[in-house]
Amino acid sequence: MSSIEDFKDILKHSEPLAKYSWFKIGGPAQFFLEPRNADELQAVVKCCAENEIPVRVFGGGSNILIKDSGVQGAVIRIHDQEFAQISIEGTTVTSGAGALLSNLVSQTVKEGLAGLEGLVGIPGTVGGALHGNAGGHNGDIGQFAKSVSVLTARGEKFVRTADELSFSYRESSINELAILEATFELQQADADELTERMKKNWIMKKANQPLTHQSAGCIFKNPRGMHAGALIEQAGLKGTRIGGAEISDRHANFIINDESATTENVLDLINLAQNTVSEKFGVDLELEIELW
Repeated sequence: MSSIEDFKDILKHSEPLAKYSWFKIGGPAQFFLEPRNADELQAVVKCCAENEIPVRVFGGGSNILIKDSGVQGAVIRIHDQEFAQISIEGTTVTSGAGALLSNLVSQTVKEGLAGLEGLVGIPGTVGGALHGNAGGHNGDIGQFAKSVSVLTARGEKFVRTADELSFSYRESSINELAILEATFELQQADADELTERMKKNWIMKKANQPLTHQSAGCIFKNPRGMHAGALIEQAGLKGTRIGGAEISDRHANFIINDESATTENVLDLINLAQNTVSEKFGVDLELEIELW
């Protein structure tokens, strides 16, 4: 039976996770591994399964909040260039899960392929975007996914095709341990027009969101027919601070770390927002970010 120590080339012990996350907070991972390719990733996952080591997979780190106490077991970061390849054939686009969503958007726009330009400005990787069906007013990534290659917690690879994929608001049916690769079907369009559309989307987003700060994108899902940010603002919580964390005064569905925040500070703000909005408006805010 293999041991996790067999992967010493890519293994770190008690590695602080804060430096990899957008929030820049969170404790250490007991084991931290950065596989160099899909085969190595598969071998690591099989080893963890054999040794009953719990595993979490880390992409761009933009949609997670890590506890101050850290994570027991193995955290696998899918970051190597091997996982970030993008290829385009006609209107079919194949992307590694580790590719930045921003790279996928800009490459498809440059090739005159329409569909993903509305996702401009969303942080993180293609794998993370698919897992949480990232999107905005102009559509979600899932509606363009044709097939997704996944890895199970036991280290088995298989491909989910369109009829085995379902996407809803900020959710997908992809619940395996890791996404390896995905293919998308887009539509031919004029590259210059798409670039203009992408720029407009980006300007709108920059005007309304605190993109330069340490945050993790939207904290809450929008309740049906409503906006979480508007509810938090109407509850009078914009600009509220606890410790080093603050509900953004630019967009109330963002929490900002002023570089001294702890995860506990962020969780306190999350609870305050949920409780206040529930009391005032009878609406339960559901987390969009993942809590580790």
